[in-house]
Amino acid sequence: MISQRILFVTGRLAEPLLRRVVGDLAADAGFQARIEVLPISVVALATVDWIRRHMPSPSEVDRVIVPGLCSGQAQELTEAWGIPVEKGPRDLLDLPSHFRRPGPEPNLEQHSIEIIAEINHAPKLETSQIIGQAKVWAAQGADMIDLGCLPGTRWCAVADAVRALREEGFRVSVDTFDPREAADAAKAGAELVLSVNGSNRSHSPDWGVEVVAIPDQPSDIGSLEETVEWLSTRGVPFRADPILEPVGHGFGASLLRYARFRQTHPNVSMMMGTGNITELTESDSAGINLLLASLCQEWEIGSVLTTEVIGWCRGCVRELDLARRMAHLALRERRLPRQLGAGLVMLRDPRPASRGPEFLDQLAAGIKDSNYRIFADDGLIHIMNSKTRLSGEDPFELFGQLLKTEELDPGHAFYLGYEMCKALTAITLGKNYTQDQALRWGLLTRPEKKHRNPGAREP
Repeated sequence: MISQRILFVTGRLAEPLLRRVVGDLAADAGFQARIEVLPISVVALATVDWIRRHMPSPSEVDRVIVPGLCSGQAQELTEAWGIPVEKGPRDLLDLPSHFRRPGPEPNLEQHSIEIIAEINHAPKLETSQIIGQAKVWAAQGADMIDLGCLPGTRWCAVADAVRALREEGFRVSVDTFDPREAADAAKAGAELVLSVNGSNRSHSPDWGVEVVAIPDQPSDIGSLEETVEWLSTRGVPFRADPILEPVGHGFGASLLRYARFRQTHPNVSMMMGTGNITELTESDSAGINLLLASLCQEWEIGSVLTTEVIGWCRGCVRELDLARRMAHLALRERRLPRQLGAGLVMLRDPRPASRGPEFLDQLAAGIKDSNYRIFADDGLIHIMNSKTRLSGEDPFELFGQLLKTEELDPGHAFYLGYEMCKALTAITLGKNYTQDQALRWGLLTRPEKKHRNPGAREP
């Protein structure tokens, strides 16, 4: 069988590193590699049109890959050369990952878990604030907005808040044990009441909406069974929540209660409130949300209630939205939840890579202009141009050394400081750094506008 012939397009400075990466990759991925070096230091700065004008039509190749940072459409080269041309990753060190994902991108459109996002202490907020928060969470994936009431204080304006949300097109639930608040909210359009147990279930038939059944005490699963039976015999629609307890206060036992309840009630709708773990555990929430969403997927728990109060939980709605999709795909296709876009990989990068001292030495020797190149490699920040090469751990010290050899205008100084700060962050967290590109923070990544090195020459 003849292996595919792939041509990689690069510039002079990246050629040594590309040959090293592609040499190992070709043998691993099973293709024949050729490299075309164009008359430019960094081909990623070139446009697709520039490549077309400076490169003859390739022959005896099946596929061409140009750097992902090139501006323009690769389709223009495909039409000009009659050969499939595509953009590779933005950093050539990501080529191995690029080739590990053959076929179409994973389809994360489907999910089967409903996200209920709770606005805590809603009675203390203006209606405009409630609607504003609801719009943010709906855009991030929330299916229903929950109004969290204040225990011991009746919210006389709950109906007004519900109607305001309903007029904006939101589905609404209300979190209260007060029968009057629940009745007012239901009459105004709320479709779910959180929660009922032995203390208030007698009022639930009057509300005419679905309720969430919970135990009288978290560990008292028998009281949940009683409430479920009571609601069932009276035709009140409900979903059951055995209550997820915090770490150190029965977390493991509460998980077992969810599993056992599902085993004994295979057809009962269930809900899980995740806040007792995400809010009360001093840890980034993304991984926790994925694990909880995965449990809900496996146990067919159809809805989750989340909050975003404490700082490390700001983003739970977005995280759960992606987590439920990943879990759904993994369970449906019986596959591991990997290579699904790395949206929940925020703190560190999936595959930190090193360019190595040999590449940096060759690059430094080949630079002929004054534009600075910045790298983060082997725990150090490296900065170099045709007359200067510095390495170190402290951007302030590096900048002080630069000022001894060159006068920098404010714009150039700001640019170098900004890029070295990103490089130091990458070193600290074990992330990959590429000059002029945003660090990767998963679904929190904010793409950077092209700012380039001030004074850098365009091709």
